[in-house]
Amino acid sequence: MRLGKNLKQRRRYPAGISRNTVLLAFASLFADISSEMLYPVLPIFLTQVLHARGSVVGLVEGIAEATQNVVQGFSGWLSDKLRKRKALALTGYLVSALGKPLMGIAAAWPGVLGGRFLDRLGAGFRSAPRDALIASSVSDEYRGRAFGLEGIGDNLGAFLGPLLAVLLLLTFHFEMRWIFLLAVVPGLLAFSMVLLVRERPIQVAAKSKIDVRLGEFPAGYWKYLLVIAIFEIGNSSNSFLILQTKSVGASFAVTILIYAGFNLVAALISYPAGSLSDRWGRRNILLAAFVIFFVAYLGFARSRSVPEMAVLFVFYGLFQGIFRSVGKALASDFVPEHLRASAVGWYSAVVGLLGLVASVVAGTLWDRVSHAAVFYYGAIFAVAASVGLFFIPGNRNRSAGEIVMQVRGGKLHRSEVGPSISSRNPPGPFI
Repeated sequence: MRLGKNLKQRRRYPAGISRNTVLLAFASLFADISSEMLYPVLPIFLTQVLHARGSVVGLVEGIAEATQNVVQGFSGWLSDKLRKRKALALTGYLVSALGKPLMGIAAAWPGVLGGRFLDRLGAGFRSAPRDALIASSVSDEYRGRAFGLEGIGDNLGAFLGPLLAVLLLLTFHFEMRWIFLLAVVPGLLAFSMVLLVRERPIQVAAKSKIDVRLGEFPAGYWKYLLVIAIFEIGNSSNSFLILQTKSVGASFAVTILIYAGFNLVAALISYPAGSLSDRWGRRNILLAAFVIFFVAYLGFARSRSVPEMAVLFVFYGLFQGIFRSVGKALASDFVPEHLRASAVGWYSAVVGLLGLVASVVAGTLWDRVSHAAVFYYGAIFAVAASVGLFFIPGNRNRSAGEIVMQVRGGKLHRSEVGPSISSRNPPGPFI
């Protein structure tokens, strides 16, 4: 009976696609619609409805992004330990959905901070167990296709969310607070999709987790993390780009539409960027991302017209898509397979915590110096990080079957390293 059922499922879905992966792709679609309905609205809501200052926007978004990135590593460890992927993912989706209406009913910015914290806490908490559910739902050779399907849902939701917000505001004339309240609907739909997933008792290690065995990480990894830290000190929240677009004269609706275009470009460039990094070396592609960031931030500092801001914002989407797809991949290239989840976990923690610093500094500059100072500040650190990339060690890849000497407990150990991401996708020298 089970064999017949499996054959029937195979006929229903293409190779590499299963009932679970389809449900989880829809979960990502609805979750991102829910989140991206709010993101371009939030800084305007804080500054115009609650009359908060730019420093408050930086604090709220900095704490939110830091929470998501740090919690991702913890959830990876917890997911591996408990092996209860579905329950943990459901908890994350539910917490995230319930945090959104709390922002809409807030009478002052601390209430928004509380709701935003819960939203990003849930988003960070669900990531690792969701990825493990996807990985365990298909055979090894089709995992790339399964994660690609989830990525389509994620990127499509990021594009549709802002458009839905514009539709509700302009066509149905909802007040801004109602956008936060209505965002709970796609959030709960995402929760419902995961509720229908059938968990399989297959051991799949988390893709990102925090591990305290710091002595096992090679020097090249720490040098790379230092470069990322330098860059992130200047990489403040995109909320300041939204506020800058609004400040040069763009209407509320036009600002959100520009943000939707930014998300679309980021989604479209993500896969090609990853593919190019396989062929040309990840550091080369990451350097290109830093250059794009520098050019865009200089433009944001100097631009005074809506069309210029629109072009720059969409151009900036190239950086966002490249950095998301290549940054983590390069972090994993420097370490052996058993440390990859931890390497990505520490990378995410650094991005989150230094992003918090950047956003707080940017908020202070926005209030006390000038709006342009935020972007000049970011551009300076982009230059410093670009220079730092040249000091990252050269080819760190290990070919299949190479014997590696590793230090464990103060002693040298020989171990065989099979085919890995590192061997297939080396960082490579600069072109």
